[in-house]
Amino acid sequence: MIPFVDLKREYTEIKEEINESIQRVIKNGVFILGEEGEKFEEDFSSYVGAKYGVGVNSGSDALFLTLKALGISKGDEVITVSHTFIATADAITRNHATPIFVDVNPETYCIDAEKIEEKITKKTKAILPVHIYGHPADMDPILELAQTYDLYVIEDACQAHGAEYRGKKVGSIGAVGCFSFYPIKNLGAYGDGGIIVTNSEEIAAKLRMLRNYGQLQKYHHELSGLNSRLDEIQAAILRVKLRHLDKWNSKRRENAKLYNELLADTEIITPIEKNAKHVYHLYVVRYKKRDALQQYFLRNEIQSLIHYPIPVHKQKDYLSSNYVLSVTEKISKEILSLPMFPQLTEKEIETVAATIVKFQSIVK
Repeated sequence: MIPFVDLKREYTEIKEEINESIQRVIKNGVFILGEEGEKFEEDFSSYVGAKYGVGVNSGSDALFLTLKALGISKGDEVITVSHTFIATADAITRNHATPIFVDVNPETYCIDAEKIEEKITKKTKAILPVHIYGHPADMDPILELAQTYDLYVIEDACQAHGAEYRGKKVGSIGAVGCFSFYPIKNLGAYGDGGIIVTNSEEIAAKLRMLRNYGQLQKYHHELSGLNSRLDEIQAAILRVKLRHLDKWNSKRRENAKLYNELLADTEIITPIEKNAKHVYHLYVVRYKKRDALQQYFLRNEIQSLIHYPIPVHKQKDYLSSNYVLSVTEKISKEILSLPMFPQLTEKEIETVAATIVKFQSIVK
């Protein structure tokens, strides 16, 4: 079986460093809001080029708390995409605001910047681009619109650790950047985790209160917050893995290059890079006979997934006929995520590609 991702291989590569970091936390005896978390916040914010980092429980909470910290609430609108994991939209509705969906670029699958302005109203408070699959959204025109209409830009960078837009790491480009450390991410914890980065001291201070029951000091609650803290063991693990992130991202890019070369003469539409450094959290191709190919993979012991088969505006709680998102709806029927992780071997990639070639020869 060729796995979609294999975290055991990753652990084997850094086993001694990981075990030492966990033991360090256990011996120290501090498990919440301690030195490991503080150091990781400093390390990660410095890595992406932001002044402040606030560790939280998950990428979902990173998005939710960011909107809450910016005062986005009932009656407000936030422009984003329907082609994303549902947590992006949930963060908006959990703050009692309304997501306004925009179609995506057919090449990058990120928000189509040319279609944003027509969606801006007096109720619009923010634009929330998603750096989907590890490819950055086209940020320059988004920032221009935000400046013109006095809007926040919140980067959903949950799939884009280390990705760059015109030489600048994502997460540090807008007002706030949100990251997830779900285990299979390019930088993943051994459980849930997330971080919010910003250059605003005021926003960072508010976020630190919101993640910890709204308290500035113990039992002095200035805001209505919640329990959303990155624990010390996860922070220690992430500190180790952050040191390997660039190397692992480079390997993902090498894997993607090999896939591209091997699939160049097939009917498969492979990913591109546009004004960006793609870090391939997912290697997503498009193919009109996607479902049949995925079944053929299963019969040949190759794992693949679909990110995402049902756009958010087609989900039950968001179901709406008011949107014309032709690209989003088209690609949802064609996209397929192939195995992608740093420890994936050339032989495995060659096997996946050969299986695709064989399938296409059969179905013709």
